[in-house]
Amino acid sequence: MAAVSTSAEQTTEPAGDAPGPLALTARAPHVPAEQLVAELVPPPRFDSVRFDTYVPDPQQPSQAEAVSVLSGFAEGLGEAEGEGGRRGWFRRAPKRPARGGPGGVYLDGGYGVGKTHLLASVWHATQAPPERKAFGTFVELTNLVGALGFQQTVRTLGSHRLLCIDEFELDDPGDTVLVSTLLGRLVDEGVALAATSNTLPGKLGEGRFAAADFLREIQGLSAHFRTVRIDGEDYRHRGLPASPAPHSPEAVDAAARTVPGAALDDFGALLDHLSRVHPSRYGAMVKGVGAVCLTEVRPVPDQSTALRLVVLADRLYDREIPVLSSGAPFDELFGEEMLKGGYRKKYFRAISRLTALARDGERLLSPAGA
Repeated sequence: MAAVSTSAEQTTEPAGDAPGPLALTARAPHVPAEQLVAELVPPPRFDSVRFDTYVPDPQQPSQAEAVSVLSGFAEGLGEAEGEGGRRGWFRRAPKRPARGGPGGVYLDGGYGVGKTHLLASVWHATQAPPERKAFGTFVELTNLVGALGFQQTVRTLGSHRLLCIDEFELDDPGDTVLVSTLLGRLVDEGVALAATSNTLPGKLGEGRFAAADFLREIQGLSAHFRTVRIDGEDYRHRGLPASPAPHSPEAVDAAARTVPGAALDDFGALLDHLSRVHPSRYGAMVKGVGAVCLTEVRPVPDQSTALRLVVLADRLYDREIPVLSSGAPFDELFGEEMLKGGYRKKYFRAISRLTALARDGERLLSPAGA
């Protein structure tokens, strides 16, 4: 594997006589702790989202209701401190907020209903400086604790007005207890919380993330969360044509050599590479990439590999990186047993997001290469 730098900003690509496509398999970035903190902001796809850019489905009243509740929540967080250090919906004291005043909101709904859009909208609408509010995935938060240590993470985030956690993982008991303990300390400090989550293994409600599971797993914090239910179908495919078919390896290769900043990788080699890079670094790994071109896509061989691919799909989607591929279509990535198992919602989300990125990838093809 090619040498890499110790910074997420720089990654050494293989040298050659002429510039060619990048290769994700040549990237294994190290992300310094201070950069992890600085990058706790909504990802590029959600830079410009706001409550008024969310388009509720008129057939799903819960969507418009969610906008109203969440915008009120964010507005409350932006209220100026009054006498006694009062901070909107929260106080510095007592240490444990009363049950009547929730310390956060939990967005409960299936994939593709716009939970991340609304979570990012809460972040944007909260009237606090960027350095006093944070937005990250559960994986990024656990990695921050690993990089800074528990107590330093509490000190770093404890002065924040708001912490948004996307894709709260309920399937790793150790990490769930760690983050639940961290959130308890942050609530003690008066930090507001907003979260979306994935369901526990074995919970097979159709398209749902179970609020009861989330509230049970965060145990003592459950009294501080208000659940906001969001019903609906996957907006990414609402009224759109079927996903594009895979292309020939020659067409994918040609596109990778003409699209600025494109990466070209064999799918199997990329899956192997993902096992050697921590999932929290996948965002840095695809930073600056103009498109991801994959050859010989095929079903993933096991669950661990599949879960790493889910994280990569999320980071590609967050950064709006189009995908072009040859081989098997994306709806064949995960076998029947996986799609019936406890992680099924993650796999369906990955298929949904990769399909949307594949539609974006169609514009990369020249008429001759298509």
